[in-house]
Parts: sequence; structure tokens; C-alpha cells
Amino acid sequence: MGTLPALPCVPGAVPVLGHALALLRRPLEFLRDLPAHGDVVQIRLGPARAVVVCTAELTQQVLLDDRTFDKGGLLYDRTREVIGASLAASLHPQHRRKRRLVQPAFHPDRTHGYAQIMTTRITELRDSWHDGQTIDVRAEALGLTSRILMAAMFASTLPAPALERALEEMNTISHGLLRQTITPPALNRLPTPANRRYRQAQRTLRAILDTAITGHTPTGGGTDLLSVLLAQGTCEHPAKDALTTDEVCDELVTFFIAGTETTGLTVAWALHLLARHPAIASRLHAEVDTVLAGGAAHHHHLPDLPLTQQVITETLRLYPPGWLFTRCATTDTHLAGHPVPAGTSVIYSPYLVHHLASQYPDPERFDPDRWADPRCPPPRGAYIPFGGGGRKCVGDQFGITEAVLALATLTARWHFTPAPCHQPRPRTHLMLYPDDLHLKVTTRAAITTSRSEPE
Repeated sequence: MGTLPALPCVPGAVPVLGHALALLRRPLEFLRDLPAHGDVVQIRLGPARAVVVCTAELTQQVLLDDRTFDKGGLLYDRTREVIGASLAASLHPQHRRKRRLVQPAFHPDRTHGYAQIMTTRITELRDSWHDGQTIDVRAEALGLTSRILMAAMFASTLPAPALERALEEMNTISHGLLRQTITPPALNRLPTPANRRYRQAQRTLRAILDTAITGHTPTGGGTDLLSVLLAQGTCEHPAKDALTTDEVCDELVTFFIAGTETTGLTVAWALHLLARHPAIASRLHAEVDTVLAGGAAHHHHLPDLPLTQQVITETLRLYPPGWLFTRCATTDTHLAGHPVPAGTSVIYSPYLVHHLASQYPDPERFDPDRWADPRCPPPRGAYIPFGGGGRKCVGDQFGITEAVLALATLTARWHFTPAPCHQPRPRTHLMLYPDDLHLKVTTRAAITTSRSEPE
């Protein structure tokens, strides 16, 4: 696509790569700087050009009009190589059918059953640590969410070697997808070690899930995610409209990647923030002590954990796991009065919107009390960790429930403090994740005892 002369072009593009180098080297700073150049701007990624919307209002316009701004563009063109034509990546003409078939797997009536699985796995993790241990928070959180998702999808975990292999391949895909997206296609086709690892990871992950589908036997009344997906042809939908085996596999790949990383990273970031804000952590401890009385969080505790939920909400604002997305203009249209030709890649960023000072006073500050009054929600389009409109994430409540239960249960037992010699920092790949995040866990009973001893 050629230049878009009616749109402000962000300065700093370099020959051949355009803005890709800045987006790779300092992606979050690059995004935060964009609104200074206009409400809607154009950037260059290699030979391709893309439009970036820089306000909550324009982001909302893109999300609500998913017929004009369909799933597509630079990111989804690459993502479909991994998740196929799943609900998350399906085009508008196929989306309604896919959502109708997938939605029953996340019906609110199933939440209690999923929450029981969550509580069991969270309790196992809580009980596996010892006093004074330094943990790799990201690894522990992702291990937790992967075990929960495997149990929810298949009513039992995959064999340990298969699960570990699936996690390895998922990490390879996640780390390689952003590079694949913003690197010129010709370079992606070269047989470099990184490109070969990326392609092999796709094949291996899909093969593991294919095997799981083939050997799946419904258990527990067929209430696991896979059973629900496979049953759609025998329930209220005619068989000819059911998901095919390939489509089920596409959905499982999507659940596995998105469901593991989004919630796991949210829990990791939340523990990081609490470790650095002891006053908020103390208030959270008071809440979970009152509600849980030293036990684990269950589904019926959720209404009594408002601060815990506010911490998760504020964590998702500061560190939305999905930090960058693309759409594709399906017809000639306009954004903020600027013409946008059909075929243009349109980028929106939850991270950018969540850090706008026009929407959030002191946006870099961790402040769960922003969300204390449910009667004062943020402006439309200003809080979008799960997207919005008709394409909002189908599993958002699954993820939020999981994150709240995990945070409450873990903080009821453990106190988290920064580990010496580790400097956590945000890193961007497919998701926004904390790099080098290690925390020391101390039994809270031990802390209470030591504070009560005489000087």
C-alpha cells in the first residue's frame, strides 16, 4: 500500500524497515508517543503502511463497526497461521456462526464447574511453595493457568510430557509472532533457525491437540470445553452446522494460547504490583482474611472480594496482556474525517488507550480505587483488555474469575516481596509479559508472629 497523504505520518521511519525498528526496540514508549502526532496517524512497517487510532473514541468506533473494520491486517494475517479460522480470527461473514457454536462452552451456568477446577489447581500451587522461597512468578503463573485450562478443556490434564511440550511450543509461537508480523515477508521465508523453530512449534502444538481430540472421551457428564464444542451438532444446532474437527482444533489452539497467557500474565503482574505497593497489599490481606478465613477462594466468595477484583481490573489496565491488535478496512471509510482506503491495516492498542491521561488521571499510577465505584465506569472505549463490540473475547468472565480466585487464594497464605538482584521489566511479544520477575514468598502467619513479638 502506498502513502496515505491525508494522514499525519509519524516521524522517525528508517529506510527499508520504517517504524518496525522502533516498535521492536521500544514498543511501549513508541505507542505512548503516538498521540502527540494526531488522533489517527500512519506508520510504516517495512513496505506496508498502517493506520493507528490514538483515542478511546476512535478505538471504540473501530471495535463497534466490525463489518467495516474486520479482523485482519498485519497481525491477524500472521495469527491465522497459528489459530486458523477460529472465532478469534474469523472474518465477519463467518463470525456469527462460530460465536453461536462456541458461546455455550462459556455459558454462565458452567462457571461454577470451571471455578471448582480453578480452586483445586490454585490450591495445589499455593501448597507447593515453602517459606522464604524465591519463585519465578511468570513461570509459576503460566504453569497454573495451563493446568487449569487443560483440565477445563479435557476434564483431565494432558500427560505431563505432552503438557510440557505444548507449553514450550506455545512460548516459541508467542515470542516469534510479533517478529513475524513486523518483519518483511521475504525475511520470514528465509530458513533461519528462528523461522524454523517458529514453523515447527506451530506444527507440534497442533499435533498435540489433534491427538487430544482424537482420543477424547467425554467425562463428568461431558461438561468440559471440548465435549461442549463437539456436542453442538447433536443439540440445538443441526449436525451440518456443527464445528468440524479442524475447526474444533482451531478453537482449542486459540483457547490454549489465549487462555493460558492472558490470565497467567495478569496474575503475575498483579503479584508484582502488590509486592511494590505494600499499603494496598495490606488492605487486600485484610479482605481475604475476612472472607476466606485462611482457606481457598471458591466461586461463592467472588461477590465478597471487591478489592481483589479491583486489583485485577487495575492490573489489566496497566498491563493488558493483548497490547496491540489490527483490523482491516473492508471498504473505503473515514476515521476522524480522514479517508481510509479499503485494504488498509488499522492498529489499535489497549495499552495506548489505557495510558491516556485524558482518560485516567495519573495513568502510570497503580490505583485499584479507580474502580471502587461501579456507578462511575470509564468512558466507552477507554477500558478494553478483552476488546469490545460484537468481537469481545468470549472467555472474558472465565479469565477474570480465574485471576480473582488465584489472587485471593495465594495472598491469603503468602506475602510477596521483591527478590534481590532481579529487575522486572515489561517485554512485548504476542502478549505483554514481565521479564525477570522473581518474588520471595513468606508465610503470612510467620509475618504476623514476628510483628507481634516484643522488641
